[in-house]
Amino acid sequence: MKPEPASALFAGPFALAALSAPDGPEFPALVTPDGRAVDLRDVFGDDRLTTLDVLDRWETTLPRLRAVAADTGLARAAVTELRVHAPVAPRQVFQSGANYRQHVIDLHVAHRAPGDDRPESERRAEAAEIMDRRAAEDLPYVFIGLPTSIGGPYDDVVLPAWAEQPDWELELAVVIGRPAHRVPVAEAPEYIAGYTIANDLTDRAAVFRRDMPRIGTDWLRSKNAPGFTPLGPWIVPAESIANPDDLRVTLKLNGETMQDESTQDMIFKVARMVSYASQTARLLPGDLVLTGSPAGNGMHWGRLLRDGDVMEGTVTGLGVQRTRCVAEAS
Repeated sequence: MKPEPASALFAGPFALAALSAPDGPEFPALVTPDGRAVDLRDVFGDDRLTTLDVLDRWETTLPRLRAVAADTGLARAAVTELRVHAPVAPRQVFQSGANYRQHVIDLHVAHRAPGDDRPESERRAEAAEIMDRRAAEDLPYVFIGLPTSIGGPYDDVVLPAWAEQPDWELELAVVIGRPAHRVPVAEAPEYIAGYTIANDLTDRAAVFRRDMPRIGTDWLRSKNAPGFTPLGPWIVPAESIANPDDLRVTLKLNGETMQDESTQDMIFKVARMVSYASQTARLLPGDLVLTGSPAGNGMHWGRLLRDGDVMEGTVTGLGVQRTRCVAEAS
């Protein structure tokens, strides 16, 4: 799939992308909202430059990117004539679980324990109480994903033959722009280079180890198949997004809206998630912090992913990603 022409692909004067000609190597690009791209290898005089290199030097490259975006004399190519890859190959991926209030309540109801015959209203009330307690205790839930699960924003998503309940989870993804360790919440925005879109696919049947219930979740099996995290299409600089805690996250499945919620419903906001992850780990430029997914996943609808499905994900100001599901050949 290819990006469609649009009057404005994203918010702000420019974004970062990873592009390639049909038979050429991948290269970092500055893209303008009208769908034109500048090859940053030419700008920086480095044939081996990557978007990760640009992010590694974000404080010094950002002013230069602003100047490139304003320079109408530079050669620009149409994005629609190029292949769009995941905008960055991160070193680390930090994933957030249970961070949208309504989403967690829906999952709590959907994952009813055997023998739990209580009415849905009672189980919803229980889940709401759990969410209120987590917010009061200020304890986000963050775990580690694999960079090898990253896929392009228009690539096909292969559904593994073993995946019994593949599900979608569209998310706002934070892209780190400076090394960050033990960063206070108030300072966390200074470490954010920009934002992009991630679809954090999950095989619901593999989330819990039924053979070892006391161990809990199995995120390796359930979330980290190759291409299970479509990313992009663009990294929009943080300065172009006025309030990341008030963006609309929308996923359509075959044209039907399944998720449509504001990041206002997040229990822990963007700055808190970045700060929390940094209290344990050292975040590096280009790392991703996925902020959780809102209500409206497949388990809620009783309709999981299958061969031929097309997912279209949007987040306010960040563009559109469009991926088709393909069943793995048996």
